[in-house]
Amino acid sequence: MSALAIAVLAAGRGTRMRNARPKVLHPLGGRPLLDHVLATARALQPAVMAVVLDPRSQEVAAHLRRVCPEADIVWQDPPAGTGDAVRQALPVLGDAARLLVLYGDTPLLRPETLHALRACRAERDAAAVVLAFRPECPEGYGRLRLDAAGRLLEIVEERHAEPELLASAPCNSGVMLLDLARAREALTALPLRPEKGEYYLTDVIAALVARGHPCAVVEAAPEEALGVNSQEELARLERIFQERRRQALLRAGVVMPAPETVFLAFDTEIAAGAMIEPHVVFGPGVRIGQGAVVRSFSHLEGALLAAGAVVGPFARLRPGSRIGEGARVGNFVETKNLDLGAGAKANHLAYLGDATVGAGANIGAGTITCNYDGFAKHRTEIGAGAFIGSNSALVAPLRIGAEAIVGAGSTITRDVPARAVAVARGGQQVKPERAPELRQRFARRRAGKAAKE
Repeated sequence: MSALAIAVLAAGRGTRMRNARPKVLHPLGGRPLLDHVLATARALQPAVMAVVLDPRSQEVAAHLRRVCPEADIVWQDPPAGTGDAVRQALPVLGDAARLLVLYGDTPLLRPETLHALRACRAERDAAAVVLAFRPECPEGYGRLRLDAAGRLLEIVEERHAEPELLASAPCNSGVMLLDLARAREALTALPLRPEKGEYYLTDVIAALVARGHPCAVVEAAPEEALGVNSQEELARLERIFQERRRQALLRAGVVMPAPETVFLAFDTEIAAGAMIEPHVVFGPGVRIGQGAVVRSFSHLEGALLAAGAVVGPFARLRPGSRIGEGARVGNFVETKNLDLGAGAKANHLAYLGDATVGAGANIGAGTITCNYDGFAKHRTEIGAGAFIGSNSALVAPLRIGAEAIVGAGSTITRDVPARAVAVARGGQQVKPERAPELRQRFARRRAGKAAKE
């Protein structure tokens, strides 16, 4: 196919989002809206990619330079509509023959749908192909006027459309594929719309048709073309995104008894046969192996679970957590930057951060790896088969050897050799028959305090 350029329009201020975060950086499935669009664009392997921004969008520009350095940033100053945005991008497109216009706040488009636009353009030799859709609520969308043969004649703004067109015509998504050899002249000649002081990209269709160039339409599933202009709309897209991901995992053989309660990230990977119990939340960067189980009310982010591992309920796995085959992380255990070996167990009430735990080791309830000294993080290494008693504090940097035993309630500050026993706690004293005297002393103290009050 001829060289393809993609322009992503992202100059909108997003004031209806009602907060300071740029609209296109709001998250969907743990990933900014703009990043979803960029990933779809990359899948088409364009020769050139440009992103049109408002000069006030420096936060978006900085993000774009990190995540998509190959994209050209085009400044639209001042913002003057979608037609002007595309015209500003023309100088960076080089000798590209086709231009696909996408939007930074329309994250659910699939590459397959955009390939259909390209196929339609080639089949019909169209100067432009517009992506149409029929949303459940069409209010606010322009309508596509078609002739009897289904050819696109013009895009009509909703306020200018007659009732019959409003009732029957498909809606304009804004996504458009242009043949630049025929569209450049029409783009540069777009009229200024005085009511808003803007140039509308939609006007290019009527201009192309007037010049005798055919235009066509491809219709997409309604949810694909939905954009985001408010928090309510973002929440609606999140529901659609989550349902897509859940259905894909169920079809792949993942066991989810209550999928509607499981929240997934854009890159969550779960192998067939794994079980995800109700009310589990996945942040980005999670991979779950075959036969692993994530029990209810757990939160995982940046974590890897090997085959047969069991996590939760009520567990929190933070980035860098790697849970080995058959290992167990139980209720109210938090991990971070942890390598938990095969068959190792931390079954309850523990914090394991910046640590390596060998295969088969047992971490007792209430154990803490004290990894931060107020200035830097330090690592704890626990050998295979070691036993760490309950309520132990392991002060890093620290090494506990294979098959060593740490007595419950110990604060360990020095390395423990393999197969050694370490106990570090105050000696126990027993004073017979002193309990009644102690209770009387406490009672007199409370009574004196009450009398003073």
